[in-house]
Amino acid sequence: MFFQKELCLYCHMPFEEQTGWAGLLFLTEPDLLCEGCRSGLAPIHGNRCDRCSRPMHEQGRCQDCIRWEETPSIGGALDKNISLYTYNSFMKEYIARFKYRGDYELARLFGEEIRKAAPKADMILPVPLSEERMRERGFNQARALGEMAGLKMQEGLVRMHSEKQAKMTRRERIERRQVFEIHPDAPVFRGKTILLIDDIYTTGTTLRQAGILLKEAGARRVLSVTIAR
Repeated sequence: MFFQKELCLYCHMPFEEQTGWAGLLFLTEPDLLCEGCRSGLAPIHGNRCDRCSRPMHEQGRCQDCIRWEETPSIGGALDKNISLYTYNSFMKEYIARFKYRGDYELARLFGEEIRKAAPKADMILPVPLSEERMRERGFNQARALGEMAGLKMQEGLVRMHSEKQAKMTRRERIERRQVFEIHPDAPVFRGKTILLIDDIYTTGTTLRQAGILLKEAGARRVLSVTIAR
């Protein structure tokens, strides 16, 4: 085994990574985080909701998703969400730095995992930002994640400007009006399986609102991959 010096992607402190010949020959990806920062992440393992990836004591469907499915206007809009990590305090700060403070490189951490987790789909869409949010941030975090994963994405939705979700209560998020429109140059969705890429699954409202439009446009299934929930 060999040791090579790396700089932590998050705290920028140097750390030694143990590696073998595969690592030296670039056959395996080096870890991007030091041990301390890596320990702050909480991967979702084991039993989870088969609809939204909420960690559960046993496999099945969580009460939130059962209630969603009982809502006629939005039930069935999202067939499955796959989340990689729980949205703990470390992940909250990590995403805030990536999303609101413009640290685009932080998306690198999740690229390979998103690529491996992404289910087979006919087309992949990043969840869009409104023009106002895009001007504020300078990049779309969902597209950045997809690009780091090497996914071929298309533009399918347009997002209208609305109040920041972070300022909304859970009920306000669930009850807010539709924030998406179909992109004027969108591909044909009829009969297709669509994969949405986004950063966080909170209540699931955003993804389901996108799913409603896509299903109304003829999509057969709508899936999503998010880094946290």
